[in-house]
Amino acid sequence: MENKKIFLIFGNPVSHSKSPLMHNYFFKKENINACYGRYLLTNGNEIISKFKELKINGANVTVPHKEWAYKEADEVRGIAKKIGAVNTLVNENGKIIGYNTDAEGFLEVIKEFNYKKVLIIGAGGTAKALSFVLPKANILNRSEERLKDFQEKVTFTWNNINNFDYDLIINTTSAGLNDDNLPAPAIILEKLFKKARYAVDVIYGKETPFLKLAKKYNLITKSGIDMLVYQGVMAMEYFLGKKLNRKKVAEIYFEILKG
Repeated sequence: MENKKIFLIFGNPVSHSKSPLMHNYFFKKENINACYGRYLLTNGNEIISKFKELKINGANVTVPHKEWAYKEADEVRGIAKKIGAVNTLVNENGKIIGYNTDAEGFLEVIKEFNYKKVLIIGAGGTAKALSFVLPKANILNRSEERLKDFQEKVTFTWNNINNFDYDLIINTTSAGLNDDNLPAPAIILEKLFKKARYAVDVIYGKETPFLKLAKKYNLITKSGIDMLVYQGVMAMEYFLGKKLNRKKVAEIYFEILKG
């Protein structure tokens, strides 16, 4: 019998992550000799040394370590190279290879939406991934500093935003994950929601203050559960080193998450 494969998710915080639930359910249903856990990682620059120390086969990476994973991986492949953020790490013959499945996973989430103008709130690794697949999106962030990574984009801070006309508003920050904070001042969000049609939060597992406010303005909303599933399906292909029936795997994930 082949050795059990071990996977986990690195993050801070990480206790909320549903990745172990869905991946372990998939392993059980498909009779795959593998398990998936969580690892609270405080210092992102230790991600690869910790990966090797734990002797794992692969890992997902969540906030705030996606940019560290990009910097520290032995090699980065695919669109992760252009994005500058990695959310999936795989041990391939002793080399730790970085990939990004956030971008493609997110496109699955919004494929039924009819939108033209997009605003992304936040300027971290997830925002980088989404701005890559939504090239015309504008970026809103609290501070100017992080916006240096988006020089080809139209960017705003809370203090200078002057365009409130968008169809789709996306929160990529952790505001609302462990608190009741909004990702931007309510006065800004209310102006945006008055004109918008859709609001998506990458946070899952709860209705965030961002989505609650969007619903008050009758927007169509989606939480991060769909993105979690679709990026997870693509990550599993990298973990197992083969193409999967994505629709079938997604159904297995939704089955346990919505069970």
